Amino acid sequence: MNKPDRKSPSQPASASERDELYEHFRLEVPAGQSPERIDRYVTAKLENVSRNKVQNAIKAGNMVVNDRPVKANYKVRPGDVIRLLLPYAPYRELLKGEKMDLDIVFEDEHVIVVNKPAGMVVHPAHGHYSGTLINGILGHVEQLPAGSGNERPGLVHRIDKDTTGLLVVAKNEQAMYKLAKQFAEKTTERRYVALVWGDLPDDTGTITGHIGRHPKERIKMHVFPDGSQGKASVTHYRVLERFGYVTLVEARLETGRTHQIRVHFAHQGHPLFGDTVYGGDRIVKGLHSGPYRRFVENSFKILPRQALHAKTLGFRHPATEEFMQFDSELPDDMRQVIERWRRYVSGRKEL
Repeated sequence: MNKPDRKSPSQPASASERDELYEHFRLEVPAGQSPERIDRYVTAKLENVSRNKVQNAIKAGNMVVNDRPVKANYKVRPGDVIRLLLPYAPYRELLKGEKMDLDIVFEDEHVIVVNKPAGMVVHPAHGHYSGTLINGILGHVEQLPAGSGNERPGLVHRIDKDTTGLLVVAKNEQAMYKLAKQFAEKTTERRYVALVWGDLPDDTGTITGHIGRHPKERIKMHVFPDGSQGKASVTHYRVLERFGYVTLVEARLETGRTHQIRVHFAHQGHPLFGDTVYGGDRIVKGLHSGPYRRFVENSFKILPRQALHAKTLGFRHPATEEFMQFDSELPDDMRQVIERWRRYVSGRKEL
């Protein structure tokens, strides 16, 4: 979810824009792995990434192991969780069309609306040179507009790899310009459904606070309430259902910053259920032992990602000016976990 700024190739990106052009990686060292320098280990695991790039990321503080910065000579151990940021590579060197079974919700000569599954990266970058949504769309339409001169042809917004739901992609320059203008002027409609930890105090609310790169943990975004860094960000929410330990909410984006919903709710003490970056992949509310712990751990296995779905997308058609709204069903993994919480809470009330 990033703000679509339209610039020509001759216009350099600002510092804050450059800061958003990073790809996030998470590697877990398997059992049986022998000690090995982390720069060598990571280089071997990521496709077409040089050891020099990995070392530069380490020097810049863009790699942590078990949430702690490390040096290039750190020796990996089984169980280590490595998080890494690398800058996106130029798309012209990466983009190739691939035939995929895309879930296309709407398409005409100007736009294509797709329902993205979990685990699919939106556009090519380090470690993801194929299998991305843009690869699939190029296999379907053959060409997309470069438009903004950045690394995301046809894209005017995006969602994270492990977030599911709706995106619109422009199929020509004029459509890209008009859609980008709508996103910039905040006239689009973007509603998400999320499962967050804890019991929110109010049925409706608004979360604000500038969002920028975390000053110490560069793989994360961070809320700066005083506005000293980052960009102004606004998320409106309403409660859909309460389960005591977790809450099902609808979040409406007024702005579209990287990880906005995830970092805003985490900042409020309510990280998204299953979010491995912002602390939602552990028990935040409730006992840490017994049947409840097993229930939560099994739920994490069903939904091994953040519980976030881009459910509703609305915009004015770039050619006809007609307002179009699209809606998508929750994916199976989220539906299963929500139903598990519903049954769990109902069972406790009956005891």
